[in-house]
Amino acid sequence: MFAKNVRGIDKVVRIVVGALLVLAFFLTDGPYSWLYLLGIIPLVTGLLGTCPIYSVFGINTCSIGK
Repeated sequence: MFAKNVRGIDKVVRIVVGALLVLAFFLTDGPYSWLYLLGIIPLVTGLLGTCPIYSVFGINTCSIGK
């Protein structure tokens, strides 16, 4: 479906930041508890290794030849 265009440190940062956002806001009560949904985006793009925004702009963090 989508070509892999996220790899290496970019992938790790996306997974860590996404997981932290999900945990930080999912475990809270109050008016900002819905913000955990914002953490799902980098978490999923990191886990899948593909980013639609990178595809639009032609960015690829996967090293060539691996």
